Amino acid sequence: MLTVTSPPSSPPRVSPPTATQPPESKAAETGVWMGIATISMSFAALTSAMVVRQSGAPDWQHFQLPPILYFNTLILLMSSLTLESARRRITAAAGQVGSLVPPVQRLAELYLTLTLGLLFVMGQVVAWRQLAAQGLFLATSPSSAFFYLFTALHGLHLLGGLVGLLYVLHRLRQATGPVPRTALGAATLYWHFMDVLWVYLLALLTIRV
Repeated sequence: MLTVTSPPSSPPRVSPPTATQPPESKAAETGVWMGIATISMSFAALTSAMVVRQSGAPDWQHFQLPPILYFNTLILLMSSLTLESARRRITAAAGQVGSLVPPVQRLAELYLTLTLGLLFVMGQVVAWRQLAAQGLFLATSPSSAFFYLFTALHGLHLLGGLVGLLYVLHRLRQATGPVPRTALGAATLYWHFMDVLWVYLLALLTIRV
């Protein structure tokens, strides 16, 4: 009796990753959310300390905020708009097969965002100098101390955002494969948070000092 055996089944083929699959993990975005949570708790604690210090401090000195702070706020909000526009443009271009956006057109808004971010930091330094010209320094009063503390900490975190944007810009300029959309999205999320945080701090300082 002749027995017919079936040929051995071949192992399942694994399709190679395509351009539509996400090239990066969500580790960067998760890290940004953890950083946002940490920064939020830190500033919440400082806000509570400020409120408690003001309520029981006869030496609390009210002063007028430097007007340039409102101009700096406008600059920072504009930088958030330019960064969001750049993110959408780059993401849309990366999703179109066979469609390439010229490098200058694709990255111009990122360069503009970096420029606006640096202008904001320089504007904050000008605000500190204007406050010092009025005789208000870090150790002058509790109110001025909190002003310098809040603005300096925010400025340092914003500089961290600038470093992140420079890293993303470097990757975009050197990219020969998939666009690092996850890194760009994480940097954009952090930058938007810096905007919201500054608007909150400005409102807090306007009310309290």
